[in-house]
Amino acid sequence: MNTATVPVPAPVRAPRFRSALAVFAGLIVNVILSTATDLLMVAAGVFPPLSEFGRPELFSDSMLLLALAYRTLYGVLGCWLTARLAPRRPMAHSLTLGGIGFVIGVVGAIATWGTWTSWYSLAIIAVTLPSAWVGARLNRQH
Repeated sequence: MNTATVPVPAPVRAPRFRSALAVFAGLIVNVILSTATDLLMVAAGVFPPLSEFGRPELFSDSMLLLALAYRTLYGVLGCWLTARLAPRRPMAHSLTLGGIGFVIGVVGAIATWGTWTSWYSLAIIAVTLPSAWVGARLNRQH
């Protein structure tokens, strides 16, 4: 009887760069779609010209609500993509992207507090983590 043990190979872990790439891809999709939609809204005359973007008084609440709506949708889409590309633990990857969005939102709110519409800044912060969760959940149903 042979009592020699056969070594069991360690589980192969996906390289960390695949995780970072998944998060980065979701972030880039979000940025590109948001920027392209902003430019489309300017071209269509819905938003003021880009040269006026520093003047918050030119943006009505309805304009900001529209921007919040499509940015939320793009946040869900970006987080879905991140979860889809994640080598493992898609929810964690999606929430990581949501956390990055949260930090960006907080920094943006601090930088523009008192000069921009406060409800919009707070709403952007409030939707980031739920958007990340929804994006990851949609990936699970795929």
